[in-house]
Amino acid sequence: MSGADLEIDLPAGAAGGAGPRMDWRAGAGRAVSGRITVPGDKSISHRALMLAALADGETRIEGFLEGEDTRATAAILAAMGVAIQAPADAVRLVRGVGLHGLRAPAQALDCGNSGTAMRLLAGLLAGQDFDSVLTGDVSLSTRPMRRVVEPLTTMGARVAATPAGTAPLSIRGGQCLRGGDHVLPVASAQVKSALLLAGLRADGPVRMREPHATRDYTESMLRAFGVDIETDASGWISLQPPARLLSPGRIEVPADFSSAAFFLVAASVVPGSELAIECVGLNPRRTGLLDSLLDMGADIAIGNRREAGGETVADLHVRHAPLLGIDVPPARVPDMIDEFPALFAAAALAEGETRIAGAAELRVKESDRIAVMAAGLRVLGIAIEERPDGAVIRGGRPRGGVRLDSAGDHRCAMALAVLAQAAPAPVTIGDCANVATSFPGFVELAAAVGLELAPGQSFHARGDRLRR
Repeated sequence: MSGADLEIDLPAGAAGGAGPRMDWRAGAGRAVSGRITVPGDKSISHRALMLAALADGETRIEGFLEGEDTRATAAILAAMGVAIQAPADAVRLVRGVGLHGLRAPAQALDCGNSGTAMRLLAGLLAGQDFDSVLTGDVSLSTRPMRRVVEPLTTMGARVAATPAGTAPLSIRGGQCLRGGDHVLPVASAQVKSALLLAGLRADGPVRMREPHATRDYTESMLRAFGVDIETDASGWISLQPPARLLSPGRIEVPADFSSAAFFLVAASVVPGSELAIECVGLNPRRTGLLDSLLDMGADIAIGNRREAGGETVADLHVRHAPLLGIDVPPARVPDMIDEFPALFAAAALAEGETRIAGAAELRVKESDRIAVMAAGLRVLGIAIEERPDGAVIRGGRPRGGVRLDSAGDHRCAMALAVLAQAAPAPVTIGDCANVATSFPGFVELAAAVGLELAPGQSFHARGDRLRR
């Protein structure tokens, strides 16, 4: 984006799609070094847009992730009458229309590849006065939606999925949403968030409890917009539907820990590496991978802790260190569910066995991440025993000269690219275009810090985001 104001007034779906198929070529690079900042947190960017759209007045969002997923959310809100400007890269000015100000869209609302957008918007739209339909790309249209449809239905919403429980989701407007208590069957921040957003239009207080605590980005963001929400010692989350309009303001989005994860692993496993990653969000419900890497013997120092946008952030300084296999505690799984592909890469290069259990949720992400990563490790010659809810990985040295398939999953593609840095010959990674959904510029930044990675057959490095 340039510095000139850009009014976002796109039809729903205009930002969707990751473009033509793209393959990567990766191989042994030099030591990873430098001082970098990764893009803004995707989860927070989605939530900031949605609540800013419901606020009364203008909200400035800084650190916004310029990814296809978040742009799809912006396009959807624009299709319902929300004015959004982009005066600079990673900045959005959102002129909220209030809790009752959204307009009926002229067509289906295309969430692209974003499960976060679809599940959260299902909650946001459940209490509106108009009908709506949420669609997505081929990958998103295979992902489970009953987990959000059913609890919304118990609130009085009328949300219909396909007979398979997948998108598109048809939402009937004009329903009276009921408050009350909900015990959620799965530990999912997206399901919890959908109910909280629906609760903004409920006829009374909404309370819910999860099997395990998940990331609390939505709770923090609701508080920032002036909504009365509390969590008690027994784990119940209580939301009081607002009696007044949501308050606009300034939201600072921290750097995405999920994006930083690939560089934490790369610097840990490539000899001679030393890398600093600045202003990384360290929400305690998000940093299970950090704890696991430290358990494996990683040399990661956490410094300059501070607050940004209601979240704890810090600078992470990582040096190469030999890693050892561990048993990942099942209780830690919800706090690292998006980072498991990166953990698979670390485990593949660690000494001994790493055991993962209780992670069946990985089967229903953008891909079946257990199957995709297991297939990639086998092709690379790494011993792995795939299990229904995890895997046992025995570390080794990957072979080169092979072709891997990311199955169009952005996190698997980036994890396989990191793992390929230990291969003795170049590796081709197929179907990587969807990396643009969460980490535009990953290839350039990776090459700039020392990873051997490029689209197609030519290696290059560009240092425009690297400060040495």
